[in-house]
Amino acid sequence: MSTDLFPQAHTKHDLERGGVLSPRFNDDGLIVAVAQHADTGEILMLAWMNDQALKLTVETGVAHYFSRSRGELWKKGETSGQLQDVVELRVDCDQDAVLIKVRPRGDGGACHVGFRSCFYRVLEDGQLVERETPIHDHD
Repeated sequence: MSTDLFPQAHTKHDLERGGVLSPRFNDDGLIVAVAQHADTGEILMLAWMNDQALKLTVETGVAHYFSRSRGELWKKGETSGQLQDVVELRVDCDQDAVLIKVRPRGDGGACHVGFRSCFYRVLEDGQLVERETPIHDHD
């Protein structure tokens, strides 16, 4: 899916080796985004961005996403205080995934359930086991 907010790569070379951000959004107009802690390397969350969320992230230096469940733009941390300051933005080789290295504000969390990372459980012997202590209790 193309968008008017970003230029389209016209050749494979431009897409894979060029110097222009030309994200390839899926049929729903979304691109996967992985948020990684800029200092520790910990994967904090996986979310989706539409063209507007990606554009705002680039322009403001604060992570914006698209909530599939709510069907709306979402500025991470706007209500929780867990804003994510973008230190670096990367795209994968064919520009259909985004990696943003962030520094979380507030309590340093990223997960709406109350954990620092959304990946707080480990599969052990067929059961999910929490391997983190919550930063705060989920309401």
